[in-house]
Amino acid sequence: MRRVASVILGGGQGTRLFPLTLTRCKPAISFGGRYRLIDVPVSNSLNSNIDKIFIITQFLSSSLHQHVFQTYHFDSFSQGFIELLSAEVKPSQQSWYQGTADAVRQNLNYLIEAPVDYFLILSGDQLYNFDFRAMLHFAKTTDADLTLAALPIPASQAKRLGVLSIDKNYRVVDFAEKPQEEEVLKRLELPPELMEQLGSKLSNDDKWLGSMGIYLFKRKVLLDLLTQDDRVDFGKHLIPTQLKKGNVACYLYDGYWEDIGTIQSFFEANLDLARSTPKFDCYNENNRIYSSQHDLPGPKIHNTLVKDAIICEGSVIRASELDTVVLGQRTVIDEGTVVRDAIIMGNDFYEPSLHQLNHLPNRLSIGKNCKIEKAIIDKNVHIGDNVTLVNKAGHETYNGNNVYVRDGITIVTRGTHLPDNFEF
Repeated sequence: MRRVASVILGGGQGTRLFPLTLTRCKPAISFGGRYRLIDVPVSNSLNSNIDKIFIITQFLSSSLHQHVFQTYHFDSFSQGFIELLSAEVKPSQQSWYQGTADAVRQNLNYLIEAPVDYFLILSGDQLYNFDFRAMLHFAKTTDADLTLAALPIPASQAKRLGVLSIDKNYRVVDFAEKPQEEEVLKRLELPPELMEQLGSKLSNDDKWLGSMGIYLFKRKVLLDLLTQDDRVDFGKHLIPTQLKKGNVACYLYDGYWEDIGTIQSFFEANLDLARSTPKFDCYNENNRIYSSQHDLPGPKIHNTLVKDAIICEGSVIRASELDTVVLGQRTVIDEGTVVRDAIIMGNDFYEPSLHQLNHLPNRLSIGKNCKIEKAIIDKNVHIGDNVTLVNKAGHETYNGNNVYVRDGITIVTRGTHLPDNFEF
């Protein structure tokens, strides 16, 4: 795997994850209490012995850059690296990235310097435990110019992913990006003989193969494709172009995978981590998720009824009840408070410095006798006493002053101060 480089796409605006993307890009969003979404593709690469990693960024990338610089270090005897590639104004190119393929194309002068035979294109906003070594072995065995990672999907997902059709040798014969027409979906549906061949890999509702947005290109194939086809998106444009040339294979993945594209998917994936048997496994020594290290004490919990919770280091919990929650680092919750089905991202500090966030009180905490249900509390938020956040009006979507609702989930934005007795 030393001859493979990962290229992680992290530059999208993340409009469907707003307001979490109000102050940062998608890959920089906190996940699971102590990780960032970018840690998933980086960790999977490192666990697969891929130590040459490019991260392409564009929108609100400062937080992401800071996290990567503080987290990932290679020793002086290693040839590995993580290189951050931000959108640049160049004499020959003076526009922002126009799409996934355009982002890679605009950075070709950096990529071609990597001494590798394959480029692995990854997304910065997905969850999975993927051993890319198996995918590379498959690509080498089939001698495919391009290998697409795919997994069986039901009808409910077929219209939001790329959908592909394969033959019995796992060669891709047809592809459509997010097909909406029923006749196209019917054309791409797995035939009975292939469904029988895939057997146990399919559940009852899985009748299609969905692209995971993970592409393994031979070096020359990628460089030629980006040069010959000047369109901007891999799924919509370049994958169909390469398919016409032929020699495209499908690597069938049978593990957990989730695209964190909406507030709902982000919320459910986080809370699933707190349950007894989560779909995404962070407790596996062979598939560790790496992140920044903080010199914080273990969490303190006083007289609290806890059911299904992740409580990260540095937290001080005196709440009455916690039920299905993820609490980030330095979370402080006072007496009498009940929190159910919630993500609290925690704090970057216990007390704001004098020159910073001076609209906040001296202590960042969730006050006494509060009730919080089905909510996401972003970082560095202070909530006063007797506050209720339960979406009383039952909004599906709502835009307020530092309080939003998306998919029926209440979201309090970063750095907000909610006064005593606030109700929503």
